[in-house]
Amino acid sequence: MKKFLLQFFTWWNGQTLGTRFHTWRKGERVGEDEFGNIYYQGGTDSEGRTRRWVIYNGLAEASMVPPGWHGWLHQKVDTAPVEENYMPREWQKPHLPNLTGTPAAYRPDGSILTKEDRPRVTGDYDAWTP
Repeated sequence: MKKFLLQFFTWWNGQTLGTRFHTWRKGERVGEDEFGNIYYQGGTDSEGRTRRWVIYNGLAEASMVPPGWHGWLHQKVDTAPVEENYMPREWQKPHLPNLTGTPAAYRPDGSILTKEDRPRVTGDYDAWTP
């Protein structure tokens, strides 16, 4: 019941009521990824393509979609990763959460949010003047 109420009152917890209804009515389960996200297809979009969507396992965090599923969701490939022996390319990195807005976010030297001083200017830069 608690999970349903979270989904009812918030859009970032799993799925909205509209997504739940559309999934129930037209959704065909295609597969699941290593994070527990479930992928569906069904119906058509405004351009006549088959609609594809994901129901997140937990918070709706787009960076939690692996590269193979990302390509399938965005109509870049027709075959879902579960229908083929998908192997990530060597340059595709494993998931890292989006740390923006957290204490672990990247803050360069000189940022007002760090204790370090701004690096000294080396003199190799000439400011533009009109």
